[in-house]
Amino acid sequence: MSRLKLYLELIRFEHTLFALPFAYGGMLLAAGGWPGWHTFLLVTLAMVGARTMAMALNRLIDWPLDALNPRTQNRHLPRGLVKPWETLLLALLGLALLVYAGLSLNPLTARLLPVAVFFLAFYSYTKRFTWLCHYVLGLTIGAAAVGGWIAVTGSFAPTALWLWAGVALWIAGFDILYATQDYAFDRTYGVKSIPARFGIPKALLLARASHLLAWLSLLLAGLTYGAGAFYYLGLALVGALLLYEHRLVSPEDLSRVDLAFFQANVGVSLGMFLFILLDLAL
Repeated sequence: MSRLKLYLELIRFEHTLFALPFAYGGMLLAAGGWPGWHTFLLVTLAMVGARTMAMALNRLIDWPLDALNPRTQNRHLPRGLVKPWETLLLALLGLALLVYAGLSLNPLTARLLPVAVFFLAFYSYTKRFTWLCHYVLGLTIGAAAVGGWIAVTGSFAPTALWLWAGVALWIAGFDILYATQDYAFDRTYGVKSIPARFGIPKALLLARASHLLAWLSLLLAGLTYGAGAFYYLGLALVGALLLYEHRLVSPEDLSRVDLAFFQANVGVSLGMFLFILLDLAL
């Protein structure tokens, strides 16, 4: 049990709460309600597998940088709490779950597996060569929403694409906020990020712009779907939480970035999922 706890801490399993509710939301919208236990369990397996693979690989790939960065020196690999081979084994286990789920759902999810695996492995390298890394991360994790839709229908649709855009821009926005903590380190060691490239004030503006576009994308998802009143009530809650998140952070005070990063964003994902559920049920 102590090893299991270490593994869950290593991959920050609690951060699954960011993307998983949107995967379920896409799944429920595509089905117009409950899609059945078979689809639900396979979507869950795919999400857990993708998240485990991506985070384990991220920890391996970023290990040298984490060992140098004062903010991340206490992570499991730099401290020697978890061995590299254990981390790689976790990534392979996650890959196996993702492949099994993707092959078991429908032909389109099976065909898209290589693309998904590529981006899950590739995004960790992007900070080495482009400040657009936040948007690559958003594109990768945001695919959870469209993945939930495709798991049910076996096809794309405008609503699914707007959901993908909304989640991708939302994740990119809060990743920009999170990267402000490493501004000095990134500039010193040549790590690419929007704060390092443009400075913290402009980075915060770009994060706000990304979240505004995310909100508009989720609005368009509802309009193309023909959603009911509860969906838009949830969207109003999301807008309020995003405003609250940005009020917590300023160029002069970055001390509450962690609060903005986790609490506000978990509220966004769980709140939107709850109101999608209410909208379909009522």
